[in-house]
Formats: sequence, structure tokens, C-alpha cells
Amino acid sequence: MKLFDDLPSMDHLRSEDMSLVQVIIPVESAHRAVSYLGELGLLQLKDLNEDKSPFQRTFVNQVKRCGEMSRKLRFFGDQISKAGITASPCPASQQVIDLEELEVRLSEHEAELLEMNANSEKLRQTYNELLEFKLVLLKAGGFLVAAQNHAVPAETELVESIYSKKDDESLFLLEQSVQPEPSSKAGLRFISGIICKSKELTFERMLFRATRGNMFFNQAPAGEQVMDPVSGEMVEKTVFVVFFSGEQAKNKILKICQAFGASCYPVPEENSKQMQLTREVSLRLSELEATLDAGNRHRNKALASIASQLWNWIIMVKKEKGVYDTLNMLNFDVTKKCLVGEGWCPTFAKPQIKEALEHASIHSNSQVGIIFHDMDSFESPPTYFRTNWFTHAFQEIVDAYGVARYQEANPAVYSVITFPFLFAVMFGDWGHGLCLLLGSLILILREKKLGSQKLGSFMEMAFGGRYVVLLMALFSIYCGLIYNEFFSVPFQIFGKSAYKCRDSSCSDAHTAGLIKYRDPYPFGVDPRWRGSRSELPFLNSLKMKMSILLGVSQMNLGIILSYFDAKFHGSSLDVRYQFMPQMIFLNSLFGYLALLIVIKWCTGSQADLYHVMIYMFLNPTGDLGENKLFWGQKELQILLLLMAIVAVPWMLFPKPFILRKLHTERFQGRTYGILGTSEMDLDHDPDSARRQHHEDFNFSEVFVHQMIHSIEFVLGAVSNTASYLRLWALSLAHSELSTVFYEKLLLLAWGYDSVIIRIAGLAVFAFATAFILLMMETLSAFLHALRLHWVEFMGKFYHGDGYKFKPFSFKLLADEED
Repeated sequence: MKLFDDLPSMDHLRSEDMSLVQVIIPVESAHRAVSYLGELGLLQLKDLNEDKSPFQRTFVNQVKRCGEMSRKLRFFGDQISKAGITASPCPASQQVIDLEELEVRLSEHEAELLEMNANSEKLRQTYNELLEFKLVLLKAGGFLVAAQNHAVPAETELVESIYSKKDDESLFLLEQSVQPEPSSKAGLRFISGIICKSKELTFERMLFRATRGNMFFNQAPAGEQVMDPVSGEMVEKTVFVVFFSGEQAKNKILKICQAFGASCYPVPEENSKQMQLTREVSLRLSELEATLDAGNRHRNKALASIASQLWNWIIMVKKEKGVYDTLNMLNFDVTKKCLVGEGWCPTFAKPQIKEALEHASIHSNSQVGIIFHDMDSFESPPTYFRTNWFTHAFQEIVDAYGVARYQEANPAVYSVITFPFLFAVMFGDWGHGLCLLLGSLILILREKKLGSQKLGSFMEMAFGGRYVVLLMALFSIYCGLIYNEFFSVPFQIFGKSAYKCRDSSCSDAHTAGLIKYRDPYPFGVDPRWRGSRSELPFLNSLKMKMSILLGVSQMNLGIILSYFDAKFHGSSLDVRYQFMPQMIFLNSLFGYLALLIVIKWCTGSQADLYHVMIYMFLNPTGDLGENKLFWGQKELQILLLLMAIVAVPWMLFPKPFILRKLHTERFQGRTYGILGTSEMDLDHDPDSARRQHHEDFNFSEVFVHQMIHSIEFVLGAVSNTASYLRLWALSLAHSELSTVFYEKLLLLAWGYDSVIIRIAGLAVFAFATAFILLMMETLSAFLHALRLHWVEFMGKFYHGDGYKFKPFSFKLLADEED
């Protein structure tokens, strides 16, 4: 352990040191002080008024005013988007206005817009009514002229076929119209109007049933779309004319027209009057159209003026509302006329916060300064990691599992390298890696432009992780060069192959194999392994053993980090009874397996490692025979097995009993609880972080927790090591799938003489490569690498039950609005 003690501190690998501070602000400088803290963005204030509803807080009226202004700004935004005006960000040279002036200006703009909208709506409604009237005049007039031209033949025909019944009420409609002496009440009349085309059939059927067939319905398409007054959308309409007889039928028809939303318009029977009325309506329509255009231009000009300043107004109102929401979290001391707040800040930021508060006190001309001092805390502080554009995505990957405890070892520092590397082990192909590299470079080179745009969900995710994709691509190229695969095709990049065929035709390469005739290939897999008889067994053995080595190394790293955590927090029990037995158990079994793999690679032994590991448990004293790799192997295996067996109770039993003993010694003789004095009662603040919580020690709960933790580690050591074999499985699957696409699509199509077939084969190969290998396989390898980090690596030391540091910051408010 002396070696670990001499190592440099891990301060840069832990969350920032946090301090609980108290701020006492005079009322006259409170607004400016909170505004300056929002600009700084390094103080997270606690809500000291949790027991109060939002309507019982001090600055509730100011919050309501800001909410009302936000409503008006949303209204302006909706109007601007409906008008199709681009709300460009406002230049920095805009005039600065205060909140009261902005409130007055927003009210004036809203009243003006509402008035313009109301006038425009009335004019639009009148325009639509006149347009419908014009269409009815044009279509219905044609019906009436046709009816007048055919009146005499219709009368002659109907007189010849008239029924014998003479009762006027029982005669059919057209029979009544040709009676020799018609009365005014029984004469033929008509109603003309316009209705939505979708309702035409149902409307006609309802009229027929209501009048018992005593009507004649004629209709024609309007010829152009008309705005529907209810939905406001342009719809197809139909002009209709209903001929009927009798006052009762007229009332029924009018009620049905009203129920169906049909608009009825009077049309004169004389042709001259129709033409005169049509001219008048057309003239009125042209006047209304000019008025509407002028109104729209005026409205768009007003909206463009608002749009040029809308963004600044939104940010200003957001900031003001944030300030008053923060002020509502502070305690208001009426007697001393000040606001008292408590919160967390990084220790390095305390000088900056003090400076900001001093400036606020000076600029507000306050006679009393702002008090800022540290407080004692018995609760866990929030977790704050300072990240940049490169490390932010890796920190988000870790935080998706759980936010680190305060000053817990941060896995994101190691994940910057291990995550893309494990991804590349499964995705290793330097051709596919170059495609990922090209995509990531495009995102990085255009990050300023893309960062200022609103992206879709997929593009936003890809843009946020552009540097993760960059490292994944670089490591994929590296592993692809080791595997010697370029879209599954091997290349002799680093020299010539160490193998050759037995004869010049290479006909027996798949059966008899190859002959080694020179030194090994300098870097990576020899290209002549591709297509040989031993290709699959060799690559399977290589990748499987490599997966175990990587897995054991990363799990050991996780356990070592648990030691640093325990050492940092001064927990010697965790070092002695958790770190040490875990290291012994894991390395006695799987560390030994990793050692055997390295020895076998170095010596070229033919020993069966499966047999060695199985009989290490079944028959530890048995003869190893030809599976012996080094002198003293049997004795070492017996020792390691005994150490692994001893490590299990070492993990399980000592820690709970030692904790119970320490608790008994600490509280020995304390039969009664601690009595509070008057001084304690005076100092006790229910909203303060000074509160101590004395929790009872429950031995059974501690023992069960330790037992679960020990069993989980013992079983997890086996399952987690096996889980790392997914590196081998995914790598093999990716390689074989790439080989299938290359041989069965590209080479097969290239075997034909037809250019069309070759182009089609190339297109299908490119599509399969892009959407299956570069998208689906990338996602699959990403998720598997994520699981290996979350479960196998971080599960060894990471608790992830902390909470994030969320300071009051104007920058965060602007990002949320964006």
C-alpha cells in the first residue's frame, strides 16, 4: 500500500470541492445582487421557503408580471410564425430598456396587434361572404336562365300528365307550378346558397326527406376554393339552388341550411339585375382586396419590428423571472430588512462570488454591505465536474447511469479512452472507421454553424457526441489495422506476408494450409490468413483471449479505483475488508487465467487452458501432464484456489461485526438521547444545513447488505468476465457480415459483364454497408460498450447516487429557451 500512498493526488479526477455558504443581502440591493450571481452562474441557492405555496411568497406579484409578459411574447412569436416572418437574432446595438418600459411597450404592441387582427378578421369575413355571393350569382343565375328557357315545354308536358286529384296540398311541386290559376302562396319559389362539398350529399338527402320529395335540387361546383368560417381553411364548396313551394317548406329548408352551415344569398330572377349585382359585388371585392393587402402589409411591418427585438425581450423576461424566482427562495427578515439565503458553490468560486456581491452593493448605492460567509454542513454537497466541449459527451454518458457522489472517482476520465477503444474492438475495420472519421470531421468542422441551428433529435444526438464518434473512428482504424480488414479485405500495408502456398496454383490453401517461410508480419494479422483453412479458428482464439485480457484489466482498474475512493474518504475498513479480498479473489481465478494466456502466447505451448481451469477446481492436486506451462504450476494453482476460498468469508463477515463494535464503543453508556439546551434551541434553524441526523445502527441490515454485496461480487466476477466475451462475438459478427456483403454482393455482381448489374451490385453493397454496418452495427457496438462500462467496470466502485450541481445561471436559462 506504500506504493499507492506515494502516488500523486487524484484531485483532477474528482468533483470540485464544494462549500455551503450563507448570503445576507439588504433589500435595496437584492435584485442587483441576484442578477450578478446569475451572470456569474456559480451559486446554487437552496429553497428556504419549501413550506410556503407560490402565492405566499414575497415576490409573487413580480413573478406574475413576468409570467404575463412571457404570455404576450409567446403570442407575438405565434403571430410571427403564422405570418412567415423570420425572427432573426437582435443585434447587440439594441437600446437597453428597463422592465417597466418593456411591460408598457408589450401591452401597446399586444393591443395594436389584437385590433389589427380583429379588423382583418372582419374584413376577411366580409370578403369571403362577398366572394361566396359572387359565386352564387354566377352559378345560380345560370340555373334560373335555363329554367326560364325550358318553362313552356315543361308546362305542356305536365298538363298532359296531370293527376286527377285537385287538392292543392296533395299535388306535387311541379304540378302546382303549372296550375292555370296559381296563388301567391302556392307559387314556385327558390333558395340559393353555397355549402361545403363534403356535406353536399347529406344536405340533399335531408332536404328531400324534410320536404317529402316536394323540391327540386340543383347544384354545381363553385369553381374555386373559399375559406371556411369555422376552421379558417380553404375548402371546396358547391353552389346550390332549391326550388320549392309553400311557406312551410321554406322554413324547413332555411333551418336545414343553418344546421349544415350553408350560406344563403338572394339572387334576382331577372338577368339584368343579376348582371348589375354581379358588377357591384366584383367592385366591392376589389376594394376589399386592396384594403386587406394594405392591412396585411401594415401588420407584417409591425410584426417585423417586433421580431427584430423579440429574442432580447424573451431573454430579458426570462432573466427577470429567474431573478424573482430565486429571490422567492430566500428568507425575508422583516425586522432587519434583509434577505437570507443558503447555497452551494465551488470553493474556487468564492472570491468571484464575493467580488460580484461587492459590485452589486456599490452599484445599488446600499448603505449596508452584503454578508457572505461559510457554513458547516452535515449533508452531502452536490456534484460538479468542470467539462469542456471535448469531455462533456463522455461525462453525459456516465451521468446517464447515475450522477457521482460528492468527490467520488469519476469514471468519465477513463471512459475517454476505454469507451471508444472497446467500441473499436467490436467494430474493428479501418474502412468503416474512415467512414466514421469523415462523418465526425464534417460535424466538427461545421460545429459553429450547426451549434447555432435547431437540429432534429438524431442530428442533435450525433452533433453532441461528435468527439465521441471521432475517437471511436480513430480507434476503429487502429483495431482495423490490427485485424487487417478494409471492408473485410486484407491488405499488405506493413510488408509482405510470412506465409506462402505449397504450389504456385494455391489450390490446396483451403485444405492443406500454408507454409511459413519468413519472419512474422510486422503489425497486425497476416493478410494470408484470410481464406485459409485456419482463418476462423485462429481469429476466434485470438479475439476470445484478447477479450478476456481486456476484461480482467478493466475490472482490476475498477477495483483499484475503489481503493482510491476508500483511501480518499478515510475508510480503512473498505480497504482491508473489501478492496483486498476482491483483488485476491478476482486475480486468483481470472487474473491467473490472463497470466496463462500470456504465457501460452509467449511460449507457443499447446496446453488446453479450458482443461487447466476446469481441473483447477475439480482436481487441484492432479497431474497436469502436457497442459503444464511452467514449473510450480500445480502448487501455485492450489495456493490461488485456497486464497480465493478464503477471500469470500473475508469479504462477508469482518466488516459488519467491526462496524457493530465501533458503534457500541462510540455510544457506550448512552441509554438516553441527547438533551437539547436552550442555546441549542436558539441556534437551531429548521431550514439550515446545520441539522445533524443521528441514525440508529441496524446490524441485521448492515449484515444483509454486506452479504448481498459479497455474493454479487463473487457471482459477478464469473459473469462479468464472460460478459467481456461479447467483444469477441461482436467483432466476429461484424467481420463475417462485412465479408458476406463483399463476396455475395460486390464480387458476385462484378462477375457479370453487364454494366447495369455491376452498378446495381455496387449500389446494394453501398446501401448495405451504410445502413447495416455503419448505422445498425455502430449502434449495436455502442450499446455493448456502454453496458461493459456501466455494469462490468463502474459496478466495481461507482455508486452514482449523488445529485448534480445546478447553479442559478442566465446562460442556462438562455440555453433552455433556445
